[in-house]
Amino acid sequence: MKVFRGLPHDDARRPCALTIGNFDGVHRGHRALLARVKEAAQSLGLETAVMTFEPHPREFFAHLSGDESRAPARVANLRDKLQALAKAGVDRVIVEHFNARFAALSPQAFIKDVLVDGLHVKWLIVGDDFRFGAKRAGDITMLKEAGRQYGFEVVSLPTVLHEGVRISSSAVRSTLDTGDFQHAAELLGHPYAISGRVLHGKKLGRTIGFPTLNLRIAHKRPALSGIFVVQVHGLSAQPLPAVASLGVRPTVEDNGRVLLEVHLFDYAAQCYGKLIRVEFLQKLHEEKKYDDLDTLTRAIDADARAARDYFERRDSSALPATKTN
Repeated sequence: MKVFRGLPHDDARRPCALTIGNFDGVHRGHRALLARVKEAAQSLGLETAVMTFEPHPREFFAHLSGDESRAPARVANLRDKLQALAKAGVDRVIVEHFNARFAALSPQAFIKDVLVDGLHVKWLIVGDDFRFGAKRAGDITMLKEAGRQYGFEVVSLPTVLHEGVRISSSAVRSTLDTGDFQHAAELLGHPYAISGRVLHGKKLGRTIGFPTLNLRIAHKRPALSGIFVVQVHGLSAQPLPAVASLGVRPTVEDNGRVLLEVHLFDYAAQCYGKLIRVEFLQKLHEEKKYDDLDTLTRAIDADARAARDYFERRDSSALPATKTN
């Protein structure tokens, strides 16, 4: 899969079947959309393409207004989004920088400059509630009229439901916020996880007996925060049990930086620079600020014991029952 930051250069602008959206989490509703794009692309001899945005448009407008709380929580980082799109069979992804210039494009300019001249769209599918252009003035009716003018077909995909409820990124955010990882997995179609490369930290965890693997969270509002039971993929043949903290580390920092810190059980190999995937299994509690490092250390010890108990219960229930005479 090819990834373009902005519109492709001239020699890479091949005719495509396209869909457009934020694709935060690439949930089951998104995958239904992507499957339809791929099917159309194959039947028409086109490339399968996705246009997405960074930052999220609502995040851009929240920053512009000075009220960051209006930005949506983020289900997935860009790495995980792109990996999911590649897995869905997408040939190319256009990551459009959503800025003031792009936000000011009229619907007509978006159609002509981006879809027609920039991407050579021949077939387009969007959700039935899709809006575009400055002040969200463009809609599906305008797209269909433009398609007749410029020679591309426009299709809308009805809402995808799960047990009668619309599958959406907002629904996924809600389940993650409450720690309902089973429901989140049903909406996503897979267990919820965050991937990233292990970074060097301040080594504080090591000094208090709980060394951690540190993953940077690029956005300020992840869809979940707190202390969690997790398992880590990418370091061995089987996932490794661990306890993790996702948040701003209020006891030791006050700069607002969001970090995912993972303490592996009984594992001491060097991991810096390695790409890992942290799968979330159960929420233990919200992030807390402690009075001092001694109190923090005792709290981490209690969280680690709670996580070990989780794995012991899980592993015991997975064992076959012992036959008795």
